Amino acid sequence: MGISLGLVGLGSFGSAFARLFKSHPQVDRIGLCDREPERIARFAEDPFFQDKFKPSDAYASLDEILKSDLDALAIITQHWLHTPQAVQAMGAGKHVYSAVPLLSVPDGDEILDWCDKLVDTVRRTGLRYMYGETTYYRPSAMYCRRRAAEGGFGDFVHAEGEYLHAFDSPGCDLREVSRQRLAGAAGAEWSEKLKGYRRRGIQDGPMHYPTHSTSGPICVMNAHMSRVCAWGYRNRTGEPYFREGQPDPAGRFSNETAHFLMSNGATCLIREYREIGNPGNEGFRIFGTQGCYRDGTWFDKNGWAPLTAEQMRDPLPDQVLKAFAGADPGVYGGHGGSHAYLVHEFVDAVAGDRMPAITAWDAVRYTAAGVMAHKSALADGEMLAVPDWGDPPGR
Repeated sequence: MGISLGLVGLGSFGSAFARLFKSHPQVDRIGLCDREPERIARFAEDPFFQDKFKPSDAYASLDEILKSDLDALAIITQHWLHTPQAVQAMGAGKHVYSAVPLLSVPDGDEILDWCDKLVDTVRRTGLRYMYGETTYYRPSAMYCRRRAAEGGFGDFVHAEGEYLHAFDSPGCDLREVSRQRLAGAAGAEWSEKLKGYRRRGIQDGPMHYPTHSTSGPICVMNAHMSRVCAWGYRNRTGEPYFREGQPDPAGRFSNETAHFLMSNGATCLIREYREIGNPGNEGFRIFGTQGCYRDGTWFDKNGWAPLTAEQMRDPLPDQVLKAFAGADPGVYGGHGGSHAYLVHEFVDAVAGDRMPAITAWDAVRYTAAGVMAHKSALADGEMLAVPDWGDPPGR
């Protein structure tokens, strides 16, 4: 028996997942929710959706769709809404898939507070929650988890992770992304909220959205960050992108570099850079006493072995792969082919009434590390402890 699922947020990123969720063989019914009616119409009028969508399953707000009898929601809205909406949805009895980040706002203490609320809500309701971190299902992460499970790394020594995304990248200019996010009703509300942070003197930084870089080392080593010292680099050209809405005339950090001690005794270097001569890179490297992974290559005492994406990927069930082939010519979707795996894992977990791979406990570990790194950078590298919420039940 399949599940019913509502898609909340049909903008540019939500749209990238819509056809995959609809195509999954365990999804029997699709709901569509967005504050902008034209976004719903785009999918409601698409013949591809007609066999699983009915006009009565179109919703103009989160409050409306929460009154429905849909089993689960995929929340892919704006970055300041994800966790508040996920908590609200689980309070209404819905299983939740939430896009990253958990919550990207200038106030790190507010982010940590929502980490608390998320874990508490999942524990209290017993509902299925999955965090849509794309790095977890990149081919490199799947391959390294298999190697780790068989002991191929030996003892973990060191790891590195980075998300390099220049603010003026031709492929995804962050200034344009910001303009798009501020458009529409949700963007107007966010503009007003930002004024409050500015009045309070709260300074933002790239480590408040760290999950693409922190999740790789964490999920491979099955360990979390416990202590951190970090430093920041401030823009020196007067670029408005780093100054708008910031209380410090010098602007916020454009780049932040953090050094962590892991719970397993290994060290980890994380880079979150928004002003860098690199159009974009998400990646990680893992170093162990017996084996190492770096840049698509496995190294051990037998030499080195370059790997293809297909060699590194875990297999998807045949029926799922066939269904996705009809939804997207690329089959696996974006972010290194992670989209298909994220969709399948959540749908299958809800349908099978099991805990998904990327839980609330994982999500807060990915997030809190960055919050404390930013606090350390603001304090000129002060060593700080990283809070932890423990392991998910049964792990």
